[in-house]
Parts: sequence; C-alpha cells; structure tokens
Amino acid sequence: MTTMTEASVREFKMPDVGEGLTEAEILKWYVQPGDQVTDGQVVCEVETAKAAVELPIPYDGVVRDLHFPEGSTVDVGTPIIAVDVSGGATVPAPAQAAAPAAPVEEKKPEGSGRQPVLVGYGVAASSTKRRPRKGPELVVPEASTAVQKELNGHGPVAATAAAGTAERARPLAKPPVRKLAKDLGVDLATVVPSGPDGIITREDVHAAVAPPAAEPVTAPAVSAPPAPVPAYDTARETRVPVKGVRKATAAAMVGSAFTAPHVTEFVTVDVTRTMKLVEELKRAPEEFGLQGLRVNPLLLIAKALLVAIKRHPEINASWDEANQEIVLKHYVNLGIAAATPRGLIVPNIKDAHDKTLPQLAEALGELVSTAREGKTSPAAMQGGTVTITNVGVFGVDTGTPILNPGESAILAIGAIKLQPWVHKGKVKPRQVTTLALSFDHRLVDGELGSKVLADVAAILEQPKKLITWA
Repeated sequence: MTTMTEASVREFKMPDVGEGLTEAEILKWYVQPGDQVTDGQVVCEVETAKAAVELPIPYDGVVRDLHFPEGSTVDVGTPIIAVDVSGGATVPAPAQAAAPAAPVEEKKPEGSGRQPVLVGYGVAASSTKRRPRKGPELVVPEASTAVQKELNGHGPVAATAAAGTAERARPLAKPPVRKLAKDLGVDLATVVPSGPDGIITREDVHAAVAPPAAEPVTAPAVSAPPAPVPAYDTARETRVPVKGVRKATAAAMVGSAFTAPHVTEFVTVDVTRTMKLVEELKRAPEEFGLQGLRVNPLLLIAKALLVAIKRHPEINASWDEANQEIVLKHYVNLGIAAATPRGLIVPNIKDAHDKTLPQLAEALGELVSTAREGKTSPAAMQGGTVTITNVGVFGVDTGTPILNPGESAILAIGAIKLQPWVHKGKVKPRQVTTLALSFDHRLVDGELGSKVLADVAAILEQPKKLITWA
C-alpha cells in the first residue's frame, strides 16, 4: 500500500482569543470540507469564557477536514481545521533509502518565536537545537507493546528482542541520563527510548530498573453488587453542561466570595428630583448635547458614583496578594453588569472619570447594545475598577452583590417605586429606591464605604450636587 503524505495540508489551531484563556467552544462553522477559503475569511465562531469571537483563516486553500463538530469545547493550541493550501494534491512518500541519508535542514516558518494568530499567540515552537551526532543514524526497531515492556524490565527479555538489541548502534541519551544509567547499573542498549528522535529519558532508565510486576493471584470469584449508576429522570430533569460564560462566571464568583471579605451597606433614598431631571433631559436633549443618545436613571446614577469616587479616591483600589500591596487606581474603568443570552458579563467603560455626561451616555449606549448582540470583546471586560449592577430592572428592591474579581466595590440599584415618604414635614408619594454597596473590607473600611454610599444617595436626592461637587 502506498503511503501518502499530506505535505500541503496546514492545520489551523485554536488561538488564545483572550488573555490566558485555555479553551473555547465552537458555536458555528461557516465552511465545510471541500469549500475554497481565502486569507482572512471567517471560518467559524467560537465562544470563550468572555465573549463570542469569529475566527479568520490565515491562508488560502481548500478545506480538507473539520476536526470538531459544533458545540465542542476545544483546548487552545489544538488543531480545529485542516486546509490544503495546494488545492488538495497529495504526494507519495519517498521510499526508505538503504544508506543513511544526509541530514536535511528543515525549513523554518517565517519569523521566529510564537506564531501570531487572530488574537493572542499560538504555542511557541521549540527553540532548542541539538548538534547532529556523528556515525550512522539510530533506527529504533518497531516492537509490540509486550516486547517494549520486556525491554524496560517488566518481564523476561525475549531472545528475539535481545538479538535485535545487540545490533543497535550506540543509544542516544544526554550526559545526565547516561550517568543515571551508570549509577543504577542499566545498560542503555537494553532500554527502549520514549523521547523525541529516539532519545532515552530519565523515566526510561527508571522503568528499566523497576521490578517486574507481580503476577496477580487468582482468588475465588466473589459476587459483589454492581456499583450504583447515577441516573435521573429525563422527563423531570434537564442537565446543562457548565461551560463558556457560565463556567467563567461561576469560577470568578466563587473565587471572589472566598477571597475578598465582603461587606454590604444599604441606604434608601428619595430619587424624585433625579427622575424629574431624567424627564427634562429627555424632553430637550439638544439643549444638553444629548440628542440621539439614550437618557435613563442609570446614566445619572453612574455619574453620581463617579463623583463620589472623585471625592473619595481611596475606594478605587485593588489588593495585590502576591506583593502584599494596595494598588490605588488613578483612573476609573466603570463596569456595567449586563445580562445576555449567554450569561452575565461585565464590560467596562474605560476612563469613565474623564467623560462628560454626553460622552458617558454614548459609552453606555454602545456598551449595552454590543452586549445584547453578543459582540463584546474580551478587552472590554478587562481592567475594571468599580461596577454597577441594576437589579431594579427585574422588579426587586436590592441585593447583596458579589465583587467582580480584582475590584474594590460594586453598587447595586434597586427598583424605583412610588412610596409614601416624609417630604417637608408631610407624607407624600415619592420615587424611592434602595442602594446597596458591597466592598472589599481589606481595602475599604466601614467609614470610607459609608461616605461613598452616602455621597451617591445625596446626589440622587439633590442632583444639583453634580454641579457643585463635580
């Protein structure tokens, strides 16, 4: 049978589409085997723990094979698609030469180091070089699994194997391995190598001196009850694999809850004036530079939190466990928790502290629309410092939010409801909400957390403070 080599087939590996991600799920293939592809053409969509990303192929050719079906979770660095860059031609493998062929220098790929892919980099090629050995090239004879075990000391060495071993050339091994073999009294010629290029490793030497496995003693058969097999009623239960955004969220929340000591404080506040300001901004957006932008209570609450952080910058920090340092941030990347069809994500507005109200409204609009479309990039979810979560949209009064990992505080907004409230000495119906601020007690003392929450409440009760305090 003629052996065919696929010299022109290139394997495209799953890239690291985030920073340090280890796996991704293939959501959809846009090509099938036999399709023609061009450099830069999107071939599939994958979902990582942070976002859904489309992957382009980096060369021209014909799709030879899709290694994984849709829905598969694949480790970074694993080939996912094979492309024939010559149009599908195969060439016969060269016949084995009788004499050792002269060493042929392998053609290195262009560039050096890591191979760039869509985002991040693939696995770096090994830079280790080994000098060519003098003398005839070592040919490791193929042997069955049983023979290999015998040669490694797990049983009597067969006569045929010993005869073949005697004809072998000087075995390949590094000096430390040779010294180990000498100290243990192992003849390297009797060891079957498992390393690359037929190199004997330390493990091979240790395996050669390991005592043969004892023959199992046959005991009378004893009937044992079969192990219980976990089962569930598919008509009454549905099991969903934990992966993607849900898997990342679970790991992050568990890590945060059991790493940072959480403290949550609450305040109920009359936000009637803030709601009136929202309506005024909606009626005449052009007067405030807000034409074409979405104006809602979240916009003013976000601005109120930014002002409170400006007045108390110590709350905008993070805890560096490795260096035992508190890192004070001179910028605010404001995270907005967003519920999407793929789960909870927390993209953030970069340098939110420098933005005017119209700029903040524009950034909020883009953030929300991108999240709903499932197009939030991994970079948009990194580097947050403080987060807002609006649980009021679900009709609940408030909650005890868990910190986003690496952040110092998170503000939860409850539902804004018409409630009886004492206003100017009289009980009147007013727009009221409850705010909850969770913070990392390693970084934030009760006094500091209380001042920040009180400032946010004061601004929402009297929005004019946005002018005087900002």
